[in-house]
Amino acid sequence: MYKEQTKSRAENSNSFKQIAVIGSGAIGNMTALQLAKLGHEVHIIDPLINQLIHTEEAINGSTASLGVLMGYIYKRSSGRGWSLRERTMALWQQWIDILNTQETPLKIDSPLLQIAKSKEEASLMGLISQKRKHLGVEFLSSKQVLNLGISLAKTNHGCLISYQDGRINPLELQQALYNALRKSKIQFIQETVIKLERKSSICNQKWLIHLSKSKSLLKDIVIICAALGSETLLNPLGHHRPIEPILGQVLDLQLKDKPSNWSNWPPVIVFDGINLIPKGMNNLLLGATLEPGTTVNTECLQELKSLRGNAPNWLKNSTIHTNWSGIRARPMNRPAPLLEKLEDGLILATGHYRNGILLAPATADWVSSTISKQNNQ
Repeated sequence: MYKEQTKSRAENSNSFKQIAVIGSGAIGNMTALQLAKLGHEVHIIDPLINQLIHTEEAINGSTASLGVLMGYIYKRSSGRGWSLRERTMALWQQWIDILNTQETPLKIDSPLLQIAKSKEEASLMGLISQKRKHLGVEFLSSKQVLNLGISLAKTNHGCLISYQDGRINPLELQQALYNALRKSKIQFIQETVIKLERKSSICNQKWLIHLSKSKSLLKDIVIICAALGSETLLNPLGHHRPIEPILGQVLDLQLKDKPSNWSNWPPVIVFDGINLIPKGMNNLLLGATLEPGTTVNTECLQELKSLRGNAPNWLKNSTIHTNWSGIRARPMNRPAPLLEKLEDGLILATGHYRNGILLAPATADWVSSTISKQNNQ
């Protein structure tokens, strides 16, 4: 289906463009791949493009991400947030089919279970399950939760389970995207963009990209996916989109004891905004914190491990095997993400905050549609 769509779009396009994607990660890489499949000539510019993500290094939001896909379980049923999630979940399986190879096997581990903290939240979850039954969303009673062996505090209000939401391993996704990029005609430029400059003519507007080491590049279209680095490029052009850093810490816990029905646990449990992800027989991933700025706060890590004071004994008795952090980019005074056509040939697709991996397919789709509309004008 995806291949047929890309072929159709390419055949209907009047011309192919020379495009630069500034910034990699899931958003930039997926966007570049989709544009290349449509026939455009694409460069990815990022000083870290050839460096695979390692959890020990706080490079960007991908390192804080646990790869949790909370699409259909979203609380709102209208507006841009819901539209993006509905679209992205419809596209994710197509991307899995594209990226999944023997070298880089890829899949979505599901379902995802979200525990209600109160009767009011349980009531809201019941309404959501009624509206999205056709999408695989169901409300489970407290008794059904206990039957799964989920021994967490405050599980007596029930929970929402989504059979299509879940988790995709973020490091495996980055590896699969990187391998797909290497097999494509996309060119890598491992440098920093110093500034962007308009080069207008009577016919059209192009963009001169000034690089830190090489000669400048002239492109028809520039797509900025540079997270916190986006402001530096936009401000001189008169586009002010302030973005703040939010640090996220993740724990890999070694369990001394665990629930008796551990094997029945779903791949992802969400409790009070914290993700619990079983990892093998005796490990649990826990995360991520929400810390303004870029400095690690040890008190936030302790709050995370205690589930904000609600941790059961088996979690309290666990030990920290390792932990890591990453920096997310959150728009200020605007909802995340920033998806805007700022000028002819200048597109902003960044500031996804906690949903970069979730919304990557919808973002790539939005960018390609925006370019197609521009071509047809």
